[in-house]
Amino acid sequence: MIRAQTAIDRRALLTGRVLQADRVVPPPGGEIASILVQTRPDQLHAAEAAITALRGCEIYGRDEKGKLVVVVDAPDAGSLGSTLNAISALPNVYSASLVFHAVDTGAA
Repeated sequence: MIRAQTAIDRRALLTGRVLQADRVVPPPGGEIASILVQTRPDQLHAAEAAITALRGCEIYGRDEKGKLVVVVDAPDAGSLGSTLNAISALPNVYSASLVFHAVDTGAA
């Protein structure tokens, strides 16, 4: 990108008005993550139902000992972090650990 050169005013330079921050454009895809959830074995079905009710979450694998593998598709890193926090705050959930994270660029 070529910008036209303009004369710089000393006062504008010292006060920072000359600098123009380029807008940050997020990637067109989104965030994809895998979360390992450990829950009480007798509350596995309740935890599974609560997790699948969250936006972008699906259960990929489960173990009757109380382990769930959750796949999350989120629009950005902030939403992904919020989802991880929401899962770890669910009743009867002992832990929720991020085990995989990738940015989907949206390119086919």
